[in-house]
Amino acid sequence: MRLAGKLAIAAAVLAGASALAFWWLTAPRVLPAEDVAAFPPGDAAEGERIFWAGGCASCHASPGSEGEARLSLPGGVRLATGFGTFIAPNISSHPVDGIGAWDIGDFANAMQRGVSPDGRHYYPAFPYTSYARMTPDDVANLFAFLKTLPPVAGQAEPTRLGFPFNIRRGIGLWKLVNLDPAPVVSIEGASADVLLGQYLVEGPGHCGECHTPRDVSGGLKTGEWLAGAVAAEGEGVVPNITPQGLSWSASEIAYYLESGFTPDFDTVGGAMVDVQKNMAMLPAEDRAAIAAYLKAVPGHPNGFPAR
Repeated sequence: MRLAGKLAIAAAVLAGASALAFWWLTAPRVLPAEDVAAFPPGDAAEGERIFWAGGCASCHASPGSEGEARLSLPGGVRLATGFGTFIAPNISSHPVDGIGAWDIGDFANAMQRGVSPDGRHYYPAFPYTSYARMTPDDVANLFAFLKTLPPVAGQAEPTRLGFPFNIRRGIGLWKLVNLDPAPVVSIEGASADVLLGQYLVEGPGHCGECHTPRDVSGGLKTGEWLAGAVAAEGEGVVPNITPQGLSWSASEIAYYLESGFTPDFDTVGGAMVDVQKNMAMLPAEDRAAIAAYLKAVPGHPNGFPAR
């Protein structure tokens, strides 16, 4: 056989091996069956707390919803980014258009592995990299609460991404680098309040998803945790909320989360309006714990360009 023919065969073998490796590395990986079987039934009353901590209504209620309408979850909120436009889906209890036909395994795999019931990767605009840090109890509690909410017919428009971001399978590689259920920071001698705040901020509250800068792949730069970032939409920035960027006391932070008023009598604005509404629904001890954690994290310079 001539050299050219041998090289062609070698190239074909290499290409085939590379394709198989890519397919294996990018496969959606779900929770082990024994882990799913161990999830508790869930407490809807406790789940309501996690619903507000997780900001579910901010993305999955109809845009501009107020009051009881925030408990109707047809989706439709748009997030226009450099990767494309993500559109939040219907997560109401509707059995066809929402998640009404899901079981706890479907929900847990979506929340903690970013995998849909039909075995596809979810895009990480759905912050499962943070939800992966939630306890099984809270995942089950949230699912129990969502099942009590009204079914809403109709599906949101599909997410619109350009090539190559529309190749969902590639998200598997991204997850290998960015999906880690371990705590982000280690705080020596942390009090119970700080540990609770860490759980709420790093897990269901997913505060780092907006307040931490990202690399070119969209992964969080955890070495600059909560240092602020360029906003995903528009030309603004999300503030630095480490002690180096936020000088408020713990009580001032907690009051801001409750009332929307800053220490200098300004009011909450921008995307934080919805977040503050959610935080106001939490027990006072949760807001105090979040504030305690924000005062305990390592300080960092601003994670966005100087303005």
